[in-house]
Amino acid sequence: MTPATPFGIYVHVPFCASRCGYCDFNTYTASELDGSGASPDGWLEAVRRELALAHRTVGDRPVDTVFVGGGTPSLIGAGRLGAVLDTIRDEFGLAPDAEVTTESNPESTSPEFFAGLVDAGFTRVSLGMQSAAPHVLRILDRRHTPGRAVEAAQEARRAGIEHVNLDLIYATPGETTDDLRASVEAVLTAGVDHVSAYSLIVEDGTALARRVKRGELPAPDDDVAAERYELIDDLLSAAGLGWYEVSNWAFSPEAECRHNLGYWLDGDWWGAGPGAHSHLAGTRWWNVKHPARYASMLSDGLSPELDREELTPDEQHTERVMLRLRLASGLPLDLLDDAARAEAGRVADQGLLDPAVLRQGRAVLTRPGRLLADRVVQDLLLASEAEAARA
Repeated sequence: MTPATPFGIYVHVPFCASRCGYCDFNTYTASELDGSGASPDGWLEAVRRELALAHRTVGDRPVDTVFVGGGTPSLIGAGRLGAVLDTIRDEFGLAPDAEVTTESNPESTSPEFFAGLVDAGFTRVSLGMQSAAPHVLRILDRRHTPGRAVEAAQEARRAGIEHVNLDLIYATPGETTDDLRASVEAVLTAGVDHVSAYSLIVEDGTALARRVKRGELPAPDDDVAAERYELIDDLLSAAGLGWYEVSNWAFSPEAECRHNLGYWLDGDWWGAGPGAHSHLAGTRWWNVKHPARYASMLSDGLSPELDREELTPDEQHTERVMLRLRLASGLPLDLLDDAARAEAGRVADQGLLDPAVLRQGRAVLTRPGRLLADRVVQDLLLASEAEAARA
């Protein structure tokens, strides 16, 4: 860990008004917490205690980025979110140009909420839109009306939030190409400077997975997902948003999510909150998941850490290849051995890496390569392993 390494803080809000059928995040509805003693105010006090613990552990190190995720951070209100940011300021201090983001759900926001975020010092909001098609929102168990996400984004901009992102989910069962086109066009009317788009993944243990298993819904189709990704990329690119990570587009470098770039570029971060993950100098750890146990441990003066792992050099190398290759800035070839560099040339011949950029010393995915990013990563890593086995 060096002072030059970016340092971020992630804060996990575990509360949701309802559970979306596709979600496997560490979230809880009021009925699921009934009788446990967990509450937003109890959570806030526990997070304050963990941030004090973080300061004692890390020392004086200004925070470059803050990201409040969930769950539904907007559900606890701008006042509590501002209190979290005040604690980070008190414990660490914020870098002069710090990026401060919160996720929000459209149905739990308002002009007053966004004004409160601006007053607190938030610079960025990420809103979960997912789709503009009513039947797609129903399949995803989203509660907002189709137009609310665009309205919320516009309210955030009018309130003075500098950067606003809208999230999309594509390839949902029942979604048509026209549905997706309408969703992207709605995003473009919102005046946002950042868009994230993720192919629907059916996670084990979710309500959506149970519906697919019962045959109520078809499983997402990989070929359809690839076609939909290309449509999204075409529409966003034509509107002036460039991809900078496989699932993320921005109008300018200033609009890119610096906190997430910290994850992708070997940054350090402390994750505060139930189930939050942290990473400092090759060590990763994660907290207990349940909000009541999390708060109880901190109240007793204990760390809420559940477990940790020390990443080996090989594991760190694998993550660098996997994460940096997802970026438009690409993977520096000097991070690869001779066998992997030779394999990168073969992958470029297949049209999955840009040959011109490869000659300049970086591996950058073409659009077909973005659709097969996991395969490209695997090919590069397997080439190194095969060469090591022969040695």
